[in-house]
Amino acid sequence: MVPKSTPALQLKESDLQQLRQWVSAFGTPQQVALHSRTILAAAEGQSDNRIAQRLNVNRKTVTLWRGRFNEEGLDSLWEVAPGRGRKPTYGTEKIESIVKATLRTKPKGMTQWSCRLMAASQGVSKSTINNIWQSHNLKPHRVKTFKLSRDAKFLEKLTDVVGLYLNPPQQAMVLCVDEKSQIQALDRTQPGLPLKKGRCGTMTHDYKRNGTTTLFAALEVLQGRVIGQCYEGHRHQEFLRFLTRLDQEFPGDIHLHLVMDNYGTHKHPRVRSWLKRHSRFVCHFVPTSSSWLNLVERWFGELTRKRIRRDSFISVEDLERAIGEFMAAWNENPKPFVWTATVESIVEKLSRCRQTLEKIQPGCTLPRSRKKKK
Repeated sequence: MVPKSTPALQLKESDLQQLRQWVSAFGTPQQVALHSRTILAAAEGQSDNRIAQRLNVNRKTVTLWRGRFNEEGLDSLWEVAPGRGRKPTYGTEKIESIVKATLRTKPKGMTQWSCRLMAASQGVSKSTINNIWQSHNLKPHRVKTFKLSRDAKFLEKLTDVVGLYLNPPQQAMVLCVDEKSQIQALDRTQPGLPLKKGRCGTMTHDYKRNGTTTLFAALEVLQGRVIGQCYEGHRHQEFLRFLTRLDQEFPGDIHLHLVMDNYGTHKHPRVRSWLKRHSRFVCHFVPTSSSWLNLVERWFGELTRKRIRRDSFISVEDLERAIGEFMAAWNENPKPFVWTATVESIVEKLSRCRQTLEKIQPGCTLPRSRKKKK
């Protein structure tokens, strides 16, 4: 008798693409990849014996997954039958106690847990703690800075600035203006080693200070071009000189909308008098403690990471020349920073932050100087 040929599995094109993606993806579990290869081979019309020999599995296993796929579809390839798979070393109660200890306690005399400290405290291995923290997305070693603005006109200023970003006025230009003060000209005490295969570049941890400079910069929001000038200080005199530079950079009667912070230099009486005489300059102030709203701060970050932080400068003039070179290279192919957050999304996020802060009761211990003596 001639053995009956096994009919090929009929798959949708979308199912074929998904199976091939699972097989080629780096993060797919090996068990799921094996199931996917089995179904793909069955779709090609191969017999169960042929598939079993090719994938080095039992023929009954091939028959089982062919039947499961016919009945339940793609999702069945990810299911693990009860009693199968590696048994967990620790139960849910132990895992919950480790998570709770990570979130609600601190090691004696320290501010955060490490894998080794938590492992010693809980009587488990360091790798176990690492796996539990990864599965629960816990990162005790990391911290993010924040500051909620207490500006009484926060919503009004936020709406004004975000409106400029999302819907800039026609026949006008939006410039984000600020100063990066006290940029240090640091000279390393020894030459660093260059980058090579298998080794990153090096630099000494100590340095020599050769002075400081202050960079006044204006970021053109639409095109991403930057106009900047270095000065010795960041007083209102330097700011007036920079405003005059902007007046020359953008000749004509076009209105210039300046987004600035609340630094005293920007509101000096002489600056206000100058702005009154030059009516085409329109000022927009971000709320206090909200420098993240000024897009030029994002460009300052680019300058620090890509030019200043890892370089060495023998003088202030050398530092200012490096800043000028970076600015010129940036303006050859400027990339604007696109603002996408709406006022509603920002307000909603800040509202959640305030609700969280209200749940945290600050300590009521008085400073020593204010304690009453008995």
